[in-house]
Order: sequence, then C-alpha cells, then structure tokens
Amino acid sequence: MKLLALALCLTLANAQVTYGPCTATDVNFTTAQFDIIYNMLSFAIACMGSATIFFFFQFSLVHSRFRTAMVITALVTAIAFYHYFRIFNSFNEGYRSINGKVLCSGIPFNDAYRYVDWILTVPLLLTELVLVMGLPPDESVKQCLKLGLSSALMIVLGYPGEVASSDTTRWIFWALAMIPFVFIVHTLFFGLRSAVDSQGDAKGLVKTACWVTVISWCTYPFVYLFPLMGLTGAASHTAIQVGYSIADVVAKPLTGLLVWKIASLKTQKESLLAN
Repeated sequence: MKLLALALCLTLANAQVTYGPCTATDVNFTTAQFDIIYNMLSFAIACMGSATIFFFFQFSLVHSRFRTAMVITALVTAIAFYHYFRIFNSFNEGYRSINGKVLCSGIPFNDAYRYVDWILTVPLLLTELVLVMGLPPDESVKQCLKLGLSSALMIVLGYPGEVASSDTTRWIFWALAMIPFVFIVHTLFFGLRSAVDSQGDAKGLVKTACWVTVISWCTYPFVYLFPLMGLTGAASHTAIQVGYSIADVVAKPLTGLLVWKIASLKTQKESLLAN
C-alpha cells in the first residue's frame, strides 16, 4: 500500500510538470533513444520487483543456516527495485515522448540514485555470496567485512569521475576505483579458493555464482568509459543507462537465483543427513 501511495503521489507530481522543446542545455534524445531507456528501466523494475517477491517466499523453505543469505538476497533486489523506480520517475520528470517528439521539462535527470543504490547493494551482494558458502562464523565475518568495505570504497571512488565533465578526471577516478575492484576479483577467485573447493555438491554452483558476479561487474567499468570512447550527448547517456541496467539485472536477480539454488541444494543435503 505504501508503494502504491508513493507511486500515486509521484504520478500526480509528474502531471504538474510542463514540457516543451529541449534547449541546448538539455540532453536531446531521439524518440528511439527515449524508448530504449524507458523500456530498459521498466524491464529492470519488473526484474527487481518479481525477484524480491520470489526470494522472500523462498526464505522459509531453506535451512536456517542459509536464511540470512536469502534475506540479504531479497533486500538487494528490494533496494534496487526502489531506486530503479526513482530513476524511472526522474527520467519521466525530465523527458516525455509526445507525438513523435521528445520534449523536456528542464528538470535535471537525477542518475545519482544509481550510486546510492550501489553503495547499499554491492556490499550486500558479496555478503550473500559469502554467507551461502556456510563458512565458519569468524571466517564469514572476516570475508564480509573485507569484501564489503572494499566494494564500498570502489563505489565512492567511482562517483566523482561519473559526474565529472573532464575526461582526465574521469580516467583518474576510474583507475582509482579499479584498485579495490581488482582486489575483490582476486579474493573471489584466489582468496576464497579453498572455501569454494570445500562446497561439495554445490561447488559448481558456487563457482558459477563467482563467475557471474565478476563478469557482470566487468560490465560496469566498461560502461563507465563510454564517454571516453567517442560517445557523446544523447548517445552516451543512452548507452550508459542501458549498460548499467543490464549489468544490474545480471548482478542482482540472476546472482540471487544462483544463491537461492545453492541454499536449496544444501538444504536438501542437510535433510538427507538428518534422516
């Protein structure tokens, strides 16, 4: 009910916004570019929302050892659902496609919601992966803190370059953010190798989850560099929105499904041992 009330309030607020021809200070999207962003954001909202509902319903069906991982998995997609809703609403406040033309309101598109989302969800993504491995408590806490803090630092270092108008500044903060990024990738593939090898029947799924996490994460620094690859204006904005949205869908709902599958497999094994 609260989400419906929020949606109604935001819809009413949008109805009062005045749209007109875009000026030189606006991003001049074509109708095709507007539709691509609009549909991609809608797709991401649907993925995050449906995944959240699924994960919450699966919570009670897994062994108690893995329920915290399932709760965190659901929180990741729930937080992303909220922020994608806000991104979608901000985009619609700034731009509208009417009669084959994209009109502007002059209200800036607030894409900072992405970084607010990432600072919350990225550490949680790594935490859910560690917790579903079922490591000893001390080791779990150590790895969660190490990976969580490193990922938060990565996001903080990336943001100044994302909003910078200077290519040099963007390159500098991209390079700085890649330092904790490489550390995280190294930890997933080498630092946790013994833990992954001890996963028994779930070893293959855990390895797959690590690979999916790393591959989806490699999309982000690539998308980050789009403005430095010759893409400018509306083309750059469109590519960034599409790229980040696809990466988020893979990194959150898809990785969450793998975490759920690992928890389910281990729950079945626990049941067999108990009998």
